[in-house]
Amino acid sequence: MADPSTYRPAPGAIPTSPGVYKFRDAHGRVIYVGKAKSLRPRLSSYFQDLAGLHPRTATMVTTAASVEWTVVTTEVEALQLEYSWIKEFDPRFNVKYRDDKSYPELAVTLNEEYPRVQVMRGAHRKGVRYFGPYGHAWAIRETVDLLLRVFPVRTCSNGVFKRASQVGRPCLLGYIGKCAAPCVGKVSADEHRALAADFCDFMAGRTGNYLRRLEEQMQEAAAEMEYEKAARLRDDIGALKRAMEKNAIVLADATDADLLAVAEDELEAAVQIFHVRGGRVRGQRGWVTDKVEDVDTAGLVEHALQQLYGGASAEERSESVPREVLVPALPEPVEPVRDWLSGLRGSQVDLRVPQRGDKKDLMATVQRNAQQALALHKTKRASDLTTRSRALQEIADALELDSVPLRIECFDISHLQGEDVVASMVVFEDGLARKSEYRRFQIKGFEGQDDVRSMHEVISRRFRRYLQEREQTGEWAVPEAEEPVGPDGVVGADRPGPDGAEAPAGPVDPDTGRPRRFAYPPQLLVVDGGQPQVAAARRALDELGIDDVALCGLAKRLEEVWLPGEDDPVVLPRSSEGLYLLQRVRDEAHRFAITYQRNRRSKRLTAGELDSVPGLGETRRQALLKHFGSLKKLRAATVDELCAVPGIGRRTAETVAAALSSRTPAAPAVNTATGEIIDDSADATGPAGDSAADAAPQTAPSQETP
Repeated sequence: MADPSTYRPAPGAIPTSPGVYKFRDAHGRVIYVGKAKSLRPRLSSYFQDLAGLHPRTATMVTTAASVEWTVVTTEVEALQLEYSWIKEFDPRFNVKYRDDKSYPELAVTLNEEYPRVQVMRGAHRKGVRYFGPYGHAWAIRETVDLLLRVFPVRTCSNGVFKRASQVGRPCLLGYIGKCAAPCVGKVSADEHRALAADFCDFMAGRTGNYLRRLEEQMQEAAAEMEYEKAARLRDDIGALKRAMEKNAIVLADATDADLLAVAEDELEAAVQIFHVRGGRVRGQRGWVTDKVEDVDTAGLVEHALQQLYGGASAEERSESVPREVLVPALPEPVEPVRDWLSGLRGSQVDLRVPQRGDKKDLMATVQRNAQQALALHKTKRASDLTTRSRALQEIADALELDSVPLRIECFDISHLQGEDVVASMVVFEDGLARKSEYRRFQIKGFEGQDDVRSMHEVISRRFRRYLQEREQTGEWAVPEAEEPVGPDGVVGADRPGPDGAEAPAGPVDPDTGRPRRFAYPPQLLVVDGGQPQVAAARRALDELGIDDVALCGLAKRLEEVWLPGEDDPVVLPRSSEGLYLLQRVRDEAHRFAITYQRNRRSKRLTAGELDSVPGLGETRRQALLKHFGSLKKLRAATVDELCAVPGIGRRTAETVAAALSSRTPAAPAVNTATGEIIDDSADATGPAGDSAADAAPQTAPSQETP
């Protein structure tokens, strides 16, 4: 615990201008970001008697080891910079909202030649028009099914679209009139894009004019005795009205507003947002957060507005920010936030607290939703927080640690019959996965089924980098001249290496605060394995003089916890939360290593097949693999299908087809430990390893020493 007086700046050195400040811990990591209208009084407030500070603020200032600030011109600039730094550094003491669930949205892919309507989740993509979010995916599909009668935009995947184009026959939706069938040329690309634009206009709330136009066309058709056309238009109008009825009218027509409500207690807060467009509720979403800093309702509202609108792309901002934003309490001061929202929209935004009428009544409904969301969240998470704390305490007690291990690192080795040996490092902080700090290693020095030697090497490399960077300047600095991938062959998550893989992101850069490579030592090091692996890891730590990191191993067969130098394992009860946490850490390391090993093997095998094809260089090899997705599909392709790939002429296509057809596919590899046949047809164009957030658990094809 640091004494704030040791890093308190001289009062006269702090400017009185608007600005943004950062607190850093002893490792240089940014732990808190704040803004102030005047930096001097705000920063001075952190260095008063600890007894007078809020408990969370006192924890923050005693965890910090330094403070720095950046002066800006206006409070709007301070607001923008604060949001950018919170998003970049992910400080542990800032309020960070997280969705209480993954909300589906209706998306129209206007960035494609033939736009597609589909359900999407996750981060927004450039060039895609989004509507929602909705509470359930089935609600989107019901709405789309009604609208396709009037706006027959394609909903099929790219694979189905391409296949229909090749065979010259549309899918079922094309036959029943719910798709304009651009795949077979029934409409041109421009006509189909116009349909997609009308679909987007209707979903954006511009419904009145379109319905009136259809009614006029229906009356004209009836007057000219074109009764079939009039009946079809009548049914189209009915379908549109049924789609509109799914969104209740809550405010006057043409009202565009976002209503935000907050429910909170001393520890957590829940935010609910209703998106009203054209007087109808078009979407709803909710966030929850731990109140790790001393913040009131107005502060929570400001952070929520930053997260809600700050992440929108430039082309989305004018539509994502409505004319009115209704909140339960105004940020203090309110002018910079209002000016920031107006700048995002490109016109004036009315940010206010509703006082009477329908908007106040709707705000009460949003508030009830927020209170229910907080109650449901606490029901789900109450045992979660308690369980994680109990698990860490059980681990500390079982291993006789001085304190609970807030940062746990786990290492695993993966290979296939001694080839493509790789290792993984996963990080858990406060009992939760810290996926941004996962790392992957290539073991290039040797091949073979020697997990003990591999474990010694990877632990040595991890802590050697830690020591080298710490000792270079006596602080957490980054070497001035550095190769994209170090001589030890580390592959990590933020810089491309010479083989197309990614390089690591470790200690903190003192100028930016970003972690690069292996910045922070763990309190507990876990290896996947038993006594031999633990002994190898202990030997690696001893050789480097590391004596302040606890070490243990978790053996798979009996789930025994092994400590270095001990002949007998520590056996935790099967019902122990500590054992369950160690198992989750070990299984995550195993999954991460397996994913990386499989992708490297798939990439190696695919490249080997195509390397010997005459006249086929690296660019065209990658184009073929990207187009077909796997070597298996490439083998089955015809010469005409190969010619459809950009850059592949008929002569080259004939050469590739002849070379691949003349080879007998290799027998499938079999995992000798499980008898599992390992598929060779994985996507060969993927990265060297799946990202921590997207990789799915897989059955392990590696052989590891228990």
